[in-house]
Amino acid sequence: MEKPTPKVLIVLHQATSDPGRVGEAIRTRGFELDMRVPAIGQSLPEHMEDHAAAVIFGGPMSANDDHEDFIRAETRFIDLLLHAETPYLGICLGAQIMARALGARVDEHPEGLREIGYYPVIPATRDCPYFPAPMQAYQWHREGFDLPKDGTLLARGDSFPNQAYKVGKNAFGIQFHPEVTEAMNKRWATNAAHMLTDPGAQSAELQFEGRRKYDAALNAWLQNFLDLWLPSQEVSTSQKPADLNAKRPALT
Repeated sequence: MEKPTPKVLIVLHQATSDPGRVGEAIRTRGFELDMRVPAIGQSLPEHMEDHAAAVIFGGPMSANDDHEDFIRAETRFIDLLLHAETPYLGICLGAQIMARALGARVDEHPEGLREIGYYPVIPATRDCPYFPAPMQAYQWHREGFDLPKDGTLLARGDSFPNQAYKVGKNAFGIQFHPEVTEAMNKRWATNAAHMLTDPGAQSAELQFEGRRKYDAALNAWLQNFLDLWLPSQEVSTSQKPADLNAKRPALT
């Protein structure tokens, strides 16, 4: 009997949300996506025995929205993930939820700045395999997080100094959005155009120019990160990351 395809839990925050390039890259590694939207009443798993990993994506709400049942549920869910040592990736809101679950503060910039567009992300230490070099990463957020006391800082930024961190064996939080495809970039810039005049935000034109300059490097970062975080189920683990990358189509 064939083994079932391993599943990765994908937690989204709107019915129309899309896991984008991260979802596609996980699929190409031989995993099935179990996509759930707690914000519209869908439940989270009671255990992680049926899942190889979990990703909580971003959303327009705040990790501080304790009046929302789903935010409270996702915050509690972090404890389950960390206790089970399930590989976890929190993107933007997902990183902030993990930080808050671990007792760290999530708040807006003291000067009201936003990061919407491309901004520098700098390795916090030398020779970090997850962040081997500085890059320009796509951002869309108004809140940031303090580093949890049990977290290790992996990458820094300017206006929002904490850009990526690790907790335990395999739980990561990143402030930026490697999942955003070209279509998503255009949709966000159109549907939330009113936010592009906020302090610190980049215009749609600057975002699209940034994408032309920086997206190939951001995609390369994502593939390298996933090679380390969630090795492919389709090839021998003895193959080198360069061999794995050659088998994946480039996504925009």
